[in-house]
Amino acid sequence: MMQDQPSPDAILAAVAAWLRDTAAEALPAHARFEAKVAAGAVELVRRQIGAEPSEGEEARMLSALVGDTGGLDALTARLCAQIENGETDLSTPGLSDLLIATTLNKIDIDQPEFSAAARLRALAQRRRGLP
Repeated sequence: MMQDQPSPDAILAAVAAWLRDTAAEALPAHARFEAKVAAGAVELVRRQIGAEPSEGEEARMLSALVGDTGGLDALTARLCAQIENGETDLSTPGLSDLLIATTLNKIDIDQPEFSAAARLRALAQRRRGLP
């Protein structure tokens, strides 16, 4: 719908670009640094919002792994308890896939340019039998 534009993603991208490319350049050194940090924070929030569907997938994988339903925090706590008491370990089907997917999601949010992420994605694809 026309009234829904621009999207929140586009707004956050524009704010980050303005902070980084326009405002920062017009400020003294320390304030320039702070504007660039603020731009980075806006970009981080933008990536976090974009990752929400991935969190749904993480919850689905956790639910299947622990045999329970609930929110992401509760499912994660249940998995941690299972690992702590020895019910679950890396030989448990699905655990390593969950750990890889969760790690990639966090890297995509926190450090999207992290070079090792490509190697981790390739590992995940090989584990799933994909080329």
